[in-house]
Amino acid sequence: MAPNYKADDQMPAYSEAVKSGLYAKKSGLTGKYDNVRRYWEDEITRHFLYRPIHQAVERCRCEMRRLRIMDLGCGSADGYELLAGIRDRDSDLQDDEVHLLDPDVLGLYHGTDLNEDLLDQGRAIYGNDPKLRFSQADFSQGIPIEKGDKPYDLYFTSFGTCSHHTDDRSFVRMMTDIARKTESYAVVVCDWLGRYSYEWQTLWTNDPSQNRVMDYVVSYIYDKEEREQRRDELQHLNLRLMSRPEIDKLIAQASQRAKVEIKPTRFFDRSVFVGRHLDTGEYNPHAQPIRAAVNSLHEPNQRTDLSTLLINYCPREGFETINDYFENLQLCWNTVVKDAMKQLVNYNPDRQEYMEKPPPIPNSYPQVLRTALERMRRIIEGVGWLHAGLPRENIIEPQLGYALRSLEMGLQRGQGCSHGLVGVFEIDKTGK
Repeated sequence: MAPNYKADDQMPAYSEAVKSGLYAKKSGLTGKYDNVRRYWEDEITRHFLYRPIHQAVERCRCEMRRLRIMDLGCGSADGYELLAGIRDRDSDLQDDEVHLLDPDVLGLYHGTDLNEDLLDQGRAIYGNDPKLRFSQADFSQGIPIEKGDKPYDLYFTSFGTCSHHTDDRSFVRMMTDIARKTESYAVVVCDWLGRYSYEWQTLWTNDPSQNRVMDYVVSYIYDKEEREQRRDELQHLNLRLMSRPEIDKLIAQASQRAKVEIKPTRFFDRSVFVGRHLDTGEYNPHAQPIRAAVNSLHEPNQRTDLSTLLINYCPREGFETINDYFENLQLCWNTVVKDAMKQLVNYNPDRQEYMEKPPPIPNSYPQVLRTALERMRRIIEGVGWLHAGLPRENIIEPQLGYALRSLEMGLQRGQGCSHGLVGVFEIDKTGK
Protein backbone atom coordinates (compact mmCIF):
# COMPACT_ATOMS: atom_id res chain seq x y z
CA MET A 1 0.00 0.00 0.00
CA ALA A 2 1.38 3.40 -0.99
CA PRO A 3 2.22 5.75 1.89
CA ASN A 4 -0.27 8.54 2.56
CA TYR A 5 1.74 11.78 2.40
CA LYS A 6 0.29 14.97 3.82
CA ALA A 7 -0.03 17.86 1.38
CA ASP A 8 1.92 20.17 3.71
CA ASP A 9 4.87 17.79 3.57
CA GLN A 10 5.23 18.40 -0.17
CA MET A 11 5.20 22.20 -0.07
CA PRO A 12 8.87 22.85 0.86
CA ALA A 13 9.97 21.28 -2.43
CA TYR A 14 7.82 23.72 -4.41
CA SER A 15 8.93 26.66 -2.26
CA GLU A 16 12.56 25.81 -2.93
CA ALA A 17 11.87 25.63 -6.65
CA VAL A 18 10.22 29.05 -6.59
CA LYS A 19 13.16 30.56 -4.70
CA SER A 20 15.54 29.26 -7.35
CA GLY A 21 13.86 31.48 -9.92
CA LEU A 22 13.49 28.58 -12.33
CA TYR A 23 9.72 28.49 -11.82
CA ALA A 24 9.31 32.10 -12.97
CA LYS A 25 7.81 32.67 -16.39
CA LYS A 26 10.41 34.23 -18.63
CA SER A 27 9.36 36.87 -21.13
CA GLY A 28 11.31 38.85 -23.67
CA LEU A 29 8.77 41.66 -23.71
CA THR A 30 10.31 43.68 -20.87
CA GLY A 31 13.39 43.94 -18.70
CA LYS A 32 17.08 44.47 -19.28
CA TYR A 33 17.43 41.32 -21.37
CA ASP A 34 14.35 41.78 -23.52
CA ASN A 35 14.10 40.46 -27.07
CA VAL A 36 15.50 43.62 -28.66
CA ARG A 37 18.54 43.39 -26.42
CA ARG A 38 19.17 39.73 -27.29
CA TYR A 39 18.18 39.59 -30.96
CA TRP A 40 19.00 43.13 -32.09
CA GLU A 41 21.46 45.00 -29.90
CA ASP A 42 23.74 42.09 -29.01
CA GLU A 43 23.69 40.67 -32.53
CA ILE A 44 24.25 44.02 -34.27
CA THR A 45 27.23 44.63 -32.00
CA ARG A 46 28.59 41.16 -32.73
CA HIS A 47 28.16 41.69 -36.46
CA PHE A 48 30.22 44.86 -36.57
CA LEU A 49 32.87 43.62 -34.12
CA TYR A 50 33.52 40.37 -35.95
CA ARG A 51 36.13 41.67 -38.37
CA PRO A 52 38.38 43.62 -35.95
CA ILE A 53 38.27 40.88 -33.32
CA HIS A 54 38.91 38.21 -35.95
CA GLN A 55 41.99 40.17 -37.02
CA ALA A 56 43.20 40.34 -33.42
CA VAL A 57 42.66 36.59 -33.03
CA GLU A 58 44.63 35.87 -36.19
CA ARG A 59 47.52 38.03 -35.00
CA CYS A 60 47.62 36.08 -31.75
CA ARG A 61 47.63 32.80 -33.64
CA CYS A 62 50.56 33.94 -35.75
CA GLU A 63 52.44 34.77 -32.55
CA MET A 64 51.52 31.38 -31.01
CA ARG A 65 49.54 32.79 -28.12
CA ARG A 66 45.94 33.31 -27.06
CA LEU A 67 43.78 36.42 -26.91
CA ARG A 68 43.77 38.55 -23.76
CA ILE A 69 40.74 40.78 -23.12
CA MET A 70 40.19 43.59 -20.63
CA ASP A 71 36.55 44.62 -20.19
CA LEU A 72 36.25 48.12 -18.76
CA GLY A 73 32.93 48.39 -16.93
CA CYS A 74 32.12 44.69 -17.19
CA GLY A 75 29.09 44.64 -14.89
CA SER A 76 28.18 41.02 -14.21
CA ALA A 77 30.14 39.80 -17.27
CA ASP A 78 27.70 41.05 -19.91
CA GLY A 79 30.68 41.97 -22.07
CA TYR A 80 32.08 38.46 -21.90
CA GLU A 81 28.75 36.96 -22.91
CA LEU A 82 28.46 39.37 -25.82
CA LEU A 83 31.96 38.58 -27.08
CA ALA A 84 31.61 34.85 -26.50
CA GLY A 85 28.52 34.89 -28.71
CA ILE A 86 30.37 36.14 -31.80
CA ARG A 87 30.12 33.42 -34.43
CA ASP A 88 32.66 32.47 -37.05
CA ARG A 89 31.26 33.60 -40.39
CA ASP A 90 32.97 30.75 -42.21
CA SER A 91 30.86 28.16 -40.38
CA ASP A 92 28.58 25.94 -42.47
CA LEU A 93 25.13 24.68 -41.53
CA GLN A 94 26.50 21.32 -40.48
CA ASP A 95 29.09 22.79 -38.07
CA ASP A 96 28.39 22.57 -34.34
CA GLU A 97 31.32 24.61 -33.01
CA VAL A 98 30.71 28.06 -34.50
CA HIS A 99 32.00 30.56 -31.94
CA LEU A 100 34.96 32.78 -32.81
CA LEU A 101 36.30 32.87 -29.24
CA ASP A 102 36.43 29.15 -28.53
CA PRO A 103 38.51 27.82 -25.60
CA ASP A 104 41.54 27.37 -27.84
CA VAL A 105 41.49 31.08 -28.69
CA LEU A 106 40.77 32.79 -25.35
CA GLY A 107 43.68 33.21 -22.98
CA LEU A 108 42.19 35.58 -20.40
CA TYR A 109 39.11 37.71 -19.88
CA HIS A 110 39.69 40.34 -17.19
CA GLY A 111 36.50 42.15 -16.22
CA THR A 112 36.79 45.37 -14.22
CA ASP A 113 34.05 47.47 -12.67
CA LEU A 114 33.50 49.89 -9.80
CA ASN A 115 30.40 48.10 -8.52
CA GLU A 116 31.37 45.22 -6.25
CA ASP A 117 27.85 43.76 -6.28
CA LEU A 118 27.97 43.34 -10.06
CA LEU A 119 31.43 41.84 -9.83
CA ASP A 120 30.21 39.35 -7.23
CA GLN A 121 27.40 38.37 -9.57
CA GLY A 122 29.92 37.80 -12.36
CA ARG A 123 32.08 35.71 -10.05
CA ALA A 124 29.05 33.66 -9.00
CA ILE A 125 28.34 32.83 -12.64
CA TYR A 126 31.87 32.32 -13.95
CA GLY A 127 34.00 31.97 -10.83
CA ASN A 128 34.94 28.39 -11.67
CA ASP A 129 36.45 29.34 -15.02
CA PRO A 130 40.18 30.01 -14.52
CA LYS A 131 40.28 32.09 -17.70
CA LEU A 132 37.85 34.66 -16.29
CA ARG A 133 39.01 37.16 -13.70
CA PHE A 134 37.10 40.01 -12.06
CA SER A 135 38.48 42.96 -10.12
CA GLN A 136 37.31 46.32 -8.86
CA ALA A 137 38.83 49.31 -10.64
CA ASP A 138 38.04 52.85 -11.77
CA PHE A 139 38.95 53.16 -15.45
CA SER A 140 38.51 56.94 -15.29
CA GLN A 141 41.84 56.94 -13.45
CA GLY A 142 43.61 54.96 -16.15
CA ILE A 143 43.93 51.34 -17.18
CA PRO A 144 44.12 48.91 -14.23
CA ILE A 145 47.07 46.86 -15.43
CA GLU A 146 49.02 45.43 -12.53
CA LYS A 147 52.80 45.44 -12.45
CA GLY A 148 54.15 42.45 -14.31
CA ASP A 149 50.82 41.83 -16.06
CA LYS A 150 51.07 40.90 -19.73
CA PRO A 151 49.63 43.30 -22.33
CA TYR A 152 46.07 42.93 -23.56
CA ASP A 153 44.96 42.50 -27.16
CA LEU A 154 41.40 43.80 -26.79
CA TYR A 155 40.12 46.60 -24.58
CA PHE A 156 36.35 46.42 -24.55
CA THR A 157 33.44 48.57 -23.38
CA SER A 158 29.75 48.02 -24.02
CA PHE A 159 26.33 49.68 -23.83
CA GLY A 160 27.25 53.26 -23.08
CA THR A 161 30.13 52.63 -20.70
CA CYS A 162 32.27 55.39 -22.19
CA SER A 163 29.48 57.90 -21.57
CA HIS A 164 30.38 57.64 -17.89
CA HIS A 165 33.39 59.77 -18.87
CA THR A 166 31.44 62.99 -18.34
CA ASP A 167 34.77 64.79 -18.12
CA ASP A 168 36.49 64.36 -21.48
CA ARG A 169 39.87 64.51 -19.80
CA SER A 170 39.31 61.13 -18.14
CA PHE A 171 38.49 59.50 -21.49
CA VAL A 172 41.60 61.02 -23.09
CA ARG A 173 43.64 59.79 -20.13
CA MET A 174 42.25 56.27 -20.52
CA MET A 175 42.97 56.11 -24.25
CA THR A 176 46.42 57.60 -23.76
CA ASP A 177 47.15 54.99 -21.11
CA ILE A 178 46.01 52.16 -23.39
CA ALA A 179 48.14 53.44 -26.27
CA ARG A 180 51.25 53.75 -24.11
CA LYS A 181 50.85 50.31 -22.53
CA THR A 182 50.22 48.51 -25.82
CA GLU A 183 53.40 46.64 -26.70
CA SER A 184 52.66 45.78 -30.32
CA TYR A 185 48.98 45.72 -31.29
CA ALA A 186 45.60 46.23 -29.66
CA VAL A 187 41.96 46.78 -30.58
CA VAL A 188 39.89 49.19 -28.49
CA VAL A 189 36.07 49.22 -28.55
CA CYS A 190 34.40 52.34 -27.15
CA ASP A 191 30.65 52.59 -26.58
CA TRP A 192 28.74 55.85 -25.96
CA LEU A 193 25.21 57.22 -26.02
CA GLY A 194 24.52 58.80 -29.40
CA ARG A 195 24.04 62.56 -29.35
CA TYR A 196 21.33 62.53 -32.04
CA SER A 197 19.19 59.62 -30.93
CA TYR A 198 15.51 60.15 -31.73
CA GLU A 199 14.84 59.11 -28.13
CA TRP A 200 16.12 62.44 -26.82
CA GLN A 201 15.35 64.74 -29.72
CA THR A 202 14.67 67.59 -27.27
CA LEU A 203 18.39 67.51 -26.37
CA TRP A 204 19.69 67.87 -29.93
CA THR A 205 22.02 70.78 -30.52
CA ASN A 206 24.26 72.02 -33.31
CA ASP A 207 26.70 73.32 -30.69
CA PRO A 208 28.63 70.36 -29.19
CA SER A 209 29.51 72.45 -26.14
CA GLN A 210 25.82 72.44 -25.21
CA ASN A 211 23.92 69.49 -23.72
CA ARG A 212 27.12 67.49 -23.37
CA VAL A 213 25.77 65.50 -20.43
CA MET A 214 22.20 64.25 -20.08
CA ASP A 215 20.23 63.37 -16.98
CA TYR A 216 19.50 59.75 -17.88
CA VAL A 217 16.63 58.31 -15.88
CA VAL A 218 16.48 54.53 -15.51
CA SER A 219 12.72 54.32 -15.95
CA TYR A 220 12.47 51.81 -18.77
CA ILE A 221 12.56 48.77 -16.47
CA TYR A 222 8.98 49.53 -15.34
CA ASP A 223 5.73 49.68 -17.25
CA LYS A 224 4.05 53.07 -17.65
CA GLU A 225 1.82 52.87 -14.58
CA GLU A 226 4.53 51.67 -12.22
CA ARG A 227 6.98 54.15 -13.74
CA GLU A 228 4.78 57.04 -12.68
CA GLN A 229 4.16 55.56 -9.24
CA ARG A 230 7.90 55.24 -8.68
CA ARG A 231 8.81 58.58 -10.24
CA ASP A 232 10.50 59.86 -7.06
CA GLU A 233 12.42 56.60 -6.60
CA LEU A 234 13.89 56.30 -10.09
CA GLN A 235 17.67 56.29 -10.44
CA HIS A 236 19.34 59.04 -12.45
CA LEU A 237 22.71 58.93 -14.21
CA ASN A 238 24.82 61.71 -15.70
CA LEU A 239 25.94 60.42 -19.10
CA ARG A 240 27.94 62.01 -21.91
CA LEU A 241 26.25 62.33 -25.31
CA MET A 242 28.65 61.83 -28.20
CA SER A 243 28.93 62.41 -31.95
CA ARG A 244 31.60 61.50 -34.49
CA PRO A 245 33.32 64.92 -34.66
CA GLU A 246 33.63 64.99 -30.87
CA ILE A 247 35.12 61.49 -30.82
CA ASP A 248 37.61 62.38 -33.56
CA LYS A 249 38.78 65.36 -31.53
CA LEU A 250 39.31 63.35 -28.33
CA ILE A 251 41.09 60.50 -30.10
CA ALA A 252 43.43 63.01 -31.77
CA GLN A 253 44.28 64.43 -28.34
CA ALA A 254 45.03 60.97 -26.92
CA SER A 255 47.18 60.07 -29.93
CA GLN A 256 49.17 63.27 -29.55
CA ARG A 257 49.75 62.71 -25.84
CA ALA A 258 50.75 59.07 -26.26
CA LYS A 259 52.83 59.84 -29.37
CA VAL A 260 51.15 56.80 -30.90
CA GLU A 261 48.52 56.70 -33.63
CA ILE A 262 45.11 55.56 -32.42
CA LYS A 263 43.43 54.74 -35.70
CA PRO A 264 39.62 54.71 -36.03
CA THR A 265 38.62 51.67 -38.10
CA ARG A 266 34.84 51.50 -37.74
CA PHE A 267 31.85 53.32 -36.27
CA PHE A 268 28.30 52.05 -36.06
CA ASP A 269 24.96 53.12 -34.65
CA ARG A 270 22.93 50.67 -32.58
CA SER A 271 19.20 50.93 -31.76
CA VAL A 272 18.05 53.69 -34.09
CA PHE A 273 14.28 53.25 -33.75
CA VAL A 274 14.25 50.71 -30.92
CA GLY A 275 16.04 52.54 -28.11
CA ARG A 276 14.58 51.98 -24.66
CA HIS A 277 13.42 55.54 -24.14
CA LEU A 278 11.31 55.54 -27.30
CA ASP A 279 8.95 53.43 -25.21
CA THR A 280 9.05 55.77 -22.21
CA GLY A 281 8.86 59.07 -24.09
CA GLU A 282 10.93 60.69 -21.33
CA TYR A 283 12.79 63.02 -23.70
CA ASN A 284 10.65 63.14 -26.85
CA PRO A 285 6.92 63.92 -26.86
CA HIS A 286 6.62 62.34 -30.33
CA ALA A 287 8.17 59.01 -29.32
CA GLN A 288 6.33 55.80 -30.18
CA PRO A 289 6.75 52.47 -28.34
CA ILE A 290 8.47 50.79 -31.28
CA ARG A 291 10.73 48.72 -29.04
CA ALA A 292 7.67 47.10 -27.46
CA ALA A 293 6.31 46.25 -30.90
CA VAL A 294 9.62 44.71 -32.01
CA ASN A 295 9.86 42.78 -28.74
CA SER A 296 6.47 41.32 -29.59
CA LEU A 297 7.71 40.20 -33.02
CA HIS A 298 10.32 38.01 -31.36
CA GLU A 299 8.11 36.67 -28.56
CA PRO A 300 7.18 32.98 -29.02
CA ASN A 301 3.51 32.19 -29.64
CA GLN A 302 2.52 35.87 -29.60
CA ARG A 303 0.81 37.56 -32.53
CA THR A 304 1.69 41.21 -33.08
CA ASP A 305 -0.52 44.00 -34.36
CA LEU A 306 1.81 44.94 -37.20
CA SER A 307 0.36 48.43 -37.47
CA THR A 308 2.10 49.24 -34.16
CA LEU A 309 5.41 48.94 -36.03
CA LEU A 310 4.65 51.86 -38.36
CA ILE A 311 6.79 54.89 -37.57
CA ASN A 312 5.71 58.51 -37.91
CA TYR A 313 8.99 60.40 -37.62
CA CYS A 314 8.61 64.03 -36.55
CA PRO A 315 11.54 66.13 -37.79
CA ARG A 316 13.15 68.89 -35.76
CA GLU A 317 13.86 72.17 -37.49
CA GLY A 318 17.49 73.07 -37.97
CA PHE A 319 18.78 69.49 -38.36
CA GLU A 320 18.22 68.83 -42.06
CA THR A 321 20.93 66.19 -42.54
CA ILE A 322 19.80 64.21 -39.51
CA ASN A 323 16.15 64.58 -40.48
CA ASP A 324 16.92 63.26 -43.96
CA TYR A 325 18.56 60.17 -42.48
CA PHE A 326 15.67 59.37 -40.16
CA GLU A 327 13.13 60.12 -42.88
CA ASN A 328 14.80 57.71 -45.30
CA LEU A 329 15.07 54.94 -42.71
CA GLN A 330 11.46 55.47 -41.68
CA LEU A 331 10.23 55.19 -45.27
CA CYS A 332 12.18 51.98 -45.84
CA TRP A 333 11.02 50.54 -42.51
CA ASN A 334 7.36 51.31 -43.15
CA THR A 335 7.60 49.95 -46.69
CA VAL A 336 8.68 46.55 -45.36
CA VAL A 337 5.99 46.50 -42.66
CA LYS A 338 3.19 47.52 -45.03
CA ASP A 339 4.22 45.02 -47.68
CA ALA A 340 4.33 42.21 -45.10
CA MET A 341 0.84 43.17 -43.92
CA LYS A 342 -0.41 43.18 -47.50
CA GLN A 343 1.14 39.82 -48.41
CA LEU A 344 -0.24 38.15 -45.28
CA VAL A 345 -3.70 39.08 -46.54
CA ASN A 346 -2.79 38.11 -50.09
CA TYR A 347 -1.54 34.62 -49.20
CA ASN A 348 -3.96 31.67 -49.39
CA PRO A 349 -2.76 28.89 -47.04
CA ASP A 350 -5.19 26.33 -48.47
CA ARG A 351 -3.93 26.80 -52.02
CA GLN A 352 -0.39 27.39 -50.74
CA GLU A 353 0.13 30.40 -52.98
CA TYR A 354 -0.48 34.11 -53.30
CA MET A 355 -3.92 34.94 -54.65
CA GLU A 356 -2.35 37.75 -56.67
CA LYS A 357 1.27 37.86 -57.73
CA PRO A 358 3.07 40.50 -55.61
CA PRO A 359 4.05 43.56 -57.65
CA PRO A 360 7.67 43.94 -58.75
CA ILE A 361 9.99 45.75 -56.37
CA PRO A 362 11.22 49.04 -57.86
CA ASN A 363 14.88 49.04 -58.90
CA SER A 364 15.17 52.53 -57.41
CA TYR A 365 14.87 51.13 -53.88
CA PRO A 366 18.10 50.71 -51.86
CA GLN A 367 19.46 47.19 -52.17
CA VAL A 368 19.01 46.47 -48.46
CA LEU A 369 15.32 47.38 -48.79
CA ARG A 370 14.89 45.24 -51.91
CA THR A 371 16.47 42.28 -50.14
CA ALA A 372 14.22 42.71 -47.08
CA LEU A 373 11.07 42.82 -49.23
CA GLU A 374 12.10 39.81 -51.29
CA ARG A 375 12.97 37.83 -48.16
CA MET A 376 9.65 38.50 -46.46
CA ARG A 377 7.65 37.55 -49.54
CA ARG A 378 9.52 34.27 -49.85
CA ILE A 379 9.11 33.50 -46.14
CA ILE A 380 5.36 34.12 -46.15
CA GLU A 381 4.94 31.94 -49.23
CA GLY A 382 7.32 29.30 -47.90
CA VAL A 383 5.77 28.71 -44.46
CA GLY A 384 2.33 30.32 -44.54
CA TRP A 385 0.72 26.97 -45.37
CA LEU A 386 1.99 25.26 -42.22
CA HIS A 387 -0.79 24.36 -39.80
CA ALA A 388 1.40 23.35 -36.87
CA GLY A 389 3.65 25.53 -34.76
CA LEU A 390 1.92 28.89 -35.35
CA PRO A 391 3.87 29.91 -38.47
CA ARG A 392 2.99 33.59 -38.29
CA GLU A 393 3.87 34.00 -34.61
CA ASN A 394 6.96 31.81 -34.55
CA ILE A 395 8.46 32.12 -38.05
CA ILE A 396 7.06 35.02 -40.06
CA GLU A 397 7.04 37.66 -37.33
CA PRO A 398 10.59 36.97 -36.06
CA GLN A 399 11.81 37.08 -39.66
CA LEU A 400 10.06 40.42 -40.10
CA GLY A 401 12.02 41.56 -37.07
CA TYR A 402 15.27 40.45 -38.69
CA ALA A 403 14.29 42.16 -41.96
CA LEU A 404 13.79 45.44 -40.09
CA ARG A 405 17.05 44.88 -38.24
CA SER A 406 18.83 44.54 -41.58
CA LEU A 407 17.60 48.03 -42.51
CA GLU A 408 19.10 49.51 -39.36
CA MET A 409 22.39 47.74 -40.05
CA GLY A 410 22.49 48.54 -43.76
CA LEU A 411 21.37 52.17 -43.69
CA GLN A 412 22.98 53.45 -40.47
CA ARG A 413 25.89 55.88 -40.76
CA GLY A 414 27.73 55.59 -37.45
CA GLN A 415 27.20 59.25 -36.61
CA GLY A 416 25.40 59.00 -33.26
CA CYS A 417 21.82 58.93 -34.60
CA SER A 418 20.90 56.11 -32.24
CA HIS A 419 20.86 55.05 -28.61
CA GLY A 420 24.37 53.65 -28.90
CA LEU A 421 27.35 54.90 -30.91
CA VAL A 422 30.27 52.46 -31.04
CA GLY A 423 33.77 53.20 -32.24
CA VAL A 424 36.48 50.62 -32.96
CA PHE A 425 40.11 51.76 -32.82
CA GLU A 426 43.42 50.14 -33.67
CA ILE A 427 46.82 50.69 -32.07
CA ASP A 428 49.57 49.16 -34.18
CA LYS A 429 53.21 49.57 -33.18
CA THR A 430 54.49 46.79 -35.42
CA GLY A 431 54.77 48.94 -38.52
CA LYS A 432 53.00 46.29 -40.60
